Amino acid sequence: MTRLGLAIAAALVLATPLAAQPPAAPAPAADPLVRENATQKISEHVWAIPDFRTPLVPNVGIVRGTRGTLVIDTGLGDRNGEIILREVAKLGPATRELYLVTTHTHPEHDLGANAFKGFKLIRSKDQDADIAASGMGLANTFSQRSAVTADLLRGMTYRAADISFDKEHVLDLGGVRVRIMAMGRNHTLGDTATFVEGDAVLFSGDVTMAIQPNPAQGSTLATWLASQDRFEALKPKHVIGAHAALGGPEQIAGYKTYFNLVRTRAAALKREGKTQAEATTAIQAELRDRYPDANRLAGAVRIAWADLP
Repeated sequence: MTRLGLAIAAALVLATPLAAQPPAAPAPAADPLVRENATQKISEHVWAIPDFRTPLVPNVGIVRGTRGTLVIDTGLGDRNGEIILREVAKLGPATRELYLVTTHTHPEHDLGANAFKGFKLIRSKDQDADIAASGMGLANTFSQRSAVTADLLRGMTYRAADISFDKEHVLDLGGVRVRIMAMGRNHTLGDTATFVEGDAVLFSGDVTMAIQPNPAQGSTLATWLASQDRFEALKPKHVIGAHAALGGPEQIAGYKTYFNLVRTRAAALKREGKTQAEATTAIQAELRDRYPDANRLAGAVRIAWADLP
């Protein structure tokens, strides 16, 4: 085996659960509804409603202090927003201040915002720009997936933000401080992450998850790796991605391993004179057992290739 081959093998052996997770077994398509009575307590001030690997359902976050409540992500349409509100109500009396933030503006994360009456919607300026650029295009595509999805999205529109921020917005919910951070172009133009400081809980959106990342057009490998470094510096105990299993800092390490491995292999193939298409095919074949989503792996090769000299 070549030195490069040994390095790849070693990296795969050391890879974190991101790499080792097998593809999900086929199952009947579930309706894209947030599950009721499934809220899990994560820490003193934080709860999550897992997505249970249901397509078009996010992991939803709830943070409560003595004065305020923050909800993270809305589900697909107002019906899902209303489910989340019922879960919030079960946690105790309503707080005086109510806030809503979304990890990004894809429909299952943002198009239930109109259900949150009385909640101040917080958006980054990048998210506002993403909505202005993309409009309802993705929502219209999602509506074609099923009659249920079409019904959930019927009449939905993006709600205007009550609070708009550039780089970071800080909330004091009463006994708990929350940082909402604009992360730059990773999965979308307007990714945000939310860090609950005293509880060390990070809601990382699609920027770090237990499944392979899906880079946006125009994102760069440097931005993705800088995002992982930024998350790592927070020293989170819990990492809750937008989708898939709830976890911890091993998810950040998994993304760093993934991107660095793809970059190393892409650089070697480029030095050999391979085209991007040839390199993508080769890397998909070499890594498919550990990283089975070929389309997302192609996206990683694309941004790695663009960053190479």
